[in-house]
Formats: sequence, C-alpha cells, structure tokens
Amino acid sequence: MQHFLSIEQLNAKEIRWLIDSAAHLKLQRGREGQPLVGQTWALIFTKSSTRTRVSFEVGIRELGGFPMFLSGNDIQLGRGEPIKDTARVLGRMVHGAVIRTYAQQDVVDFANCSSIPTINALTDDEHPCQILADLLTIQEKLGTWDGKKVAFIGDGFSNMTRSWMWAAKYLGFELVVASPASCQPPSEFLTKLDAANVSVTCDPIAATTGANVINTDVWLSMGQEGQKEKELEFKGFQVDAGLLAQAAPGHIVLHCLPAYRGKEISEEVLELHANTIFQQAENRLHAQKAILVELARK
Repeated sequence: MQHFLSIEQLNAKEIRWLIDSAAHLKLQRGREGQPLVGQTWALIFTKSSTRTRVSFEVGIRELGGFPMFLSGNDIQLGRGEPIKDTARVLGRMVHGAVIRTYAQQDVVDFANCSSIPTINALTDDEHPCQILADLLTIQEKLGTWDGKKVAFIGDGFSNMTRSWMWAAKYLGFELVVASPASCQPPSEFLTKLDAANVSVTCDPIAATTGANVINTDVWLSMGQEGQKEKELEFKGFQVDAGLLAQAAPGHIVLHCLPAYRGKEISEEVLELHANTIFQQAENRLHAQKAILVELARK
C-alpha cells in the first residue's frame, strides 16, 4: 500500500490488517516504536477540523515524526496554484502528506504527482480514516462485525455512507442505509458497488430493526450548511429512543462527530451512548497511526 486514498481501493485483507494493527498500537501506546523518526509530514487542510487534525498531529509525533500543518490560506493553493504543482514542490521537501479537502481527485492528483505517501483525511467522496476507527470500535464493543447488521441513518450518499458501503462489500456484514429518496445513492453507484449485502431504504424503522450497530452523521455535510430545504427532508430520520426500540439487544450507537443534538441524534441518545461515541473518536488516533506505520514500511 503506497497511499491511503479510499476504502474502495482496499480489500478485506488490508482492512483487517489495518484494524488489527490499530488495536495493537492502542495497547502498545508509548511503546510502539518510532518508524517516522526524522520525517516531516505535511497536513494540508482546506476544511476545518478538530478530531482529524489533533489525531494526526499526535499520531505523527508519537511515531517520531514532525507534523507541519498547512491550511488552505497558508499556502498558494488558496491563491489558485494547481494541486499538481503544490504536490511537486512538497514531494521534494517532506516525507508524506495528509490531505483534508473537497475533491477526491485533488488527493489522487497529489499522490500521483508528489511521489510521497498520501493519506485521504476526508474528501466529499470518502472518509476512509473514520471508517477504520468505526470498525475498530465495533470490534472492541461487539467482538466482531461478522454476522452483524449495521444501519446508517441519514444522508445516503455522503462521504461516510460511500465508505461504509465499500467496507460492507469487502467485509461481508449486512449494511442498510436509510435516507430520504433524494439523498440515496444513484443506481450507477450501486451497480458499481455490486454488493448484495448492502441495501437502501426510505424507512429508518426497517433499517434499525434488529440492527447491532446504528450509525449516523450530520444531515448537511461541510459546505452544505446553507441548504435548509435539504435538512427538512430528514424529518423522521433522527436517531432517538423510539427508533432504537427496534434495534437488537446490546446494540451500539456511533456518530463520527461533530453532533447536532436535536437534529440527526437526540440529546438523550447521544449521552446514553457517549462512552462508545467518544471511544470511537479516540480510535481515530490509533487507526491513523496504523495507516502511518503501514505507509512507513514502503
């Protein structure tokens, strides 16, 4: 694995390896070695962040490296320099790059032009680091995702749901995505996905019935905040106590944060499942360290 750009580009063996590595690194924190010693990694963020920035900066430092944070306003990308030119410059100076931006193609182009390990820390198409953290959390809380039913309630074609659908295809667990009809993945994507264990519905109750994992995210992704008419379509899709009454005994609730209480998740449910949700947030650190260690081998 030369880069970490999407869940789509991985396979079951690679996903399982990264999660096992993350679990090991979590147990060995402080004693995990320093494979990035002497290396500088650029964190190029054109989208704001709390968990992603902190977890990558801490992870790179704990592995012996030096993180260099570059916001879109700090570098010439903010003035229109092509991503391929930025990549060619940084590829001669730093040892790796972590990119949080809008277009997936920008991350792909950077990886192709820089010749240094590149990590997708979030794009509009995928959020692959978060999915690894989520799967690690499921493994810790439920023992395995094998044979489990995962329900995703919310935007059916967000970066989170795209990554979840690819993960389900490769790992084989049942995934049901419940979203308004206008927010569901197009038929071309589902044809490309070609996963019989992934289904889409407009009925959040049907999706949640018997589910072991109930996952949600903000209704409006970063950059969509002004689309209030879209938010109205999500009436009835809140993860609340009534919805969870249909879930399997011992179920867990996940939210990648930040959460808007009273919208996609009720205050009551978030606080009831806060231990799991913030364990999930912590696991971003360990999952991303596993990615960094794997790329450091190359």
